[in-house]
Amino acid sequence: MAAVDAVGSPVVLVGNSGGGAIIHGAVDARPDRVVRAVYVDSGPLGEGGVINDELPVEGDAVPLPPWELFENEDLVDLNEELRAAFRARAIPEPKNVTTDKQRLHDVRRYDVPATIIACEFPSSLLGEWIESGHPFVAELARINDVEFMDLPTGHWPQFTKPHELGEAILAAVERRG
Repeated sequence: MAAVDAVGSPVVLVGNSGGGAIIHGAVDARPDRVVRAVYVDSGPLGEGGVINDELPVEGDAVPLPPWELFENEDLVDLNEELRAAFRARAIPEPKNVTTDKQRLHDVRRYDVPATIIACEFPSSLLGEWIESGHPFVAELARINDVEFMDLPTGHWPQFTKPHELGEAILAAVERRG
C-alpha cells in the first residue's frame, strides 16, 4: 500500500496470475486512489479465498513450480526458450502470499472499473460463467464496470505476447475511469 500511497495521483493497478488477488486487495484498501484495475489472465479474489494453497513449498517460499504441474492451457506459446528465461528470472514468493486468506472490507471496491485481459479462457467463456453464477467469478460478477479484452495465449502473456499485452494495458489505462 505504501507504493499506492506514495503516488501523488490516482493509479491504475495491473496484476497477472495471483497478482490479481493482490491488486484486488489494494483496490479494497484504497478504492478512492485506484481508477482502474487490470487483471491479466486473472481476476479479483473474494473474501476468504486463497491464491493457491496447493503449490509446492520449499521452506517459507514458493518457487516457480515444475512445468508438469501446469495445465496445457497455461503453457500455450511458452516455448522451451521462453520457459528457460522465465525460470532463470523467477523469484520465489513468500509462502503466505499463496496461502493467506484474502480479507476485504470496503464495498466501494465494486465501483472501481476493471479490465480483464483474458488469455487462457476467452471472455465469452468468462461471461458464461458470470451468467451461470460460477463461484470462480463470483467476485468479478459484483464489479459494476468491467470490460473484457481477449489476448489468446497462455498464462504468461508478458513472455509470449509482450507487445500485444503492452498495447492492451495501455488501452485499459486510456479508459482508466
